[in-house]
Amino acid sequence: MEKRDFYEVLSVSKTADKKEIKKAYRKLAKEFHPDRNKATDAESKFKEVQEAYEVLSDEDKRKAYDQYGHAGTQGFGGAGGFGGFGNSGFQGNVDYQDINDIFNQFFGQDVDFGFGGFGRREKQRSGQTRGNDIEGTISVLFNDAIFGTEKTFTYKRRANCDTCGGNGAKNGTSIKTCSKCSGKGYVNHIQSTFLGSIQTQAVCPECNGAGQVVQEVCDKCNGKGNLEKDEDFKINIPHGIPDGVTLRFKGRGHAGNKGGPAGDLFINIEVETHDIFERRGDDIYMEKEIDVVLATLGGEIEIPTVKEVVKLRISEGTQSHKVFKLSGKGAPKFRGTGNGDQYIKIIVKIPERLSNEQKDLWKKLRDAS
Repeated sequence: MEKRDFYEVLSVSKTADKKEIKKAYRKLAKEFHPDRNKATDAESKFKEVQEAYEVLSDEDKRKAYDQYGHAGTQGFGGAGGFGGFGNSGFQGNVDYQDINDIFNQFFGQDVDFGFGGFGRREKQRSGQTRGNDIEGTISVLFNDAIFGTEKTFTYKRRANCDTCGGNGAKNGTSIKTCSKCSGKGYVNHIQSTFLGSIQTQAVCPECNGAGQVVQEVCDKCNGKGNLEKDEDFKINIPHGIPDGVTLRFKGRGHAGNKGGPAGDLFINIEVETHDIFERRGDDIYMEKEIDVVLATLGGEIEIPTVKEVVKLRISEGTQSHKVFKLSGKGAPKFRGTGNGDQYIKIIVKIPERLSNEQKDLWKKLRDAS
């Protein structure tokens, strides 16, 4: 299948800078990561995103790609893959991991290719599998995101059964080593191919890769080794956290099978809007209405910030939409020290209704001008 344009893959323009490319990559890599996305095409899309980022994040590779397209990346390691079979063997930049994947597609098993020839991969199959990840969302008040807070996230997760400890066996009963695979969890097969004899592995059909056989299953979890339960997890929201950040907590997802490691918990942070302030990165923006007299003659007004109320000097002849800057009065930086800035856009309010006396004064002002 013909490769897609790398800019299209990352959904960025051809003039995108490194920051935009990196941001797009992180978003898509998280979306299609096989550990989190169980769709059948997630892994292929994840690899496609990785390849696009590998080229576009490197100045030399990107320059060659912009000039010659996919053909321009053939001279670089990684992106070009291998050139195929020839009189002298594999041509180009060979990634042996990629070759392993190709042979796995041929034989449907775990095959290992290296400088010493073909053989099986030494993988210990204990039947333990990693638990699934859990994703959730927490809504945080604007000020809580500024100053930090503690939130409790309540969710359902599969945890190890407290009766059997996660092994699925009834209390007091034994767990025997599988006789078919001798506890390895896999069985070996020899296949004759055009490349010669290749030794492959397959999950043991007797113990399903566990390497052990439970004699009597646990009454509480019915041999599964884990149960669903409600969990309250306290989360410290750091100060300065922006909207859209995802926090990861290792091992707080679903428990693994047969005592395998637990998945992770991903919490998306949604910061609620504020009546006055608008946050952009570490900076705070707001609008402030003043009357035409103050804009003309100048004076001093009070301005609220995220921490305190401060005085702002309005100069004579201030025009509507003029922006004033308060250095260091913005949000605390999420990563780093110090604060952002606060920007105030002045809106000069023109009176809609005037008394007769006010009209006379404005007419005198007009005549004087």
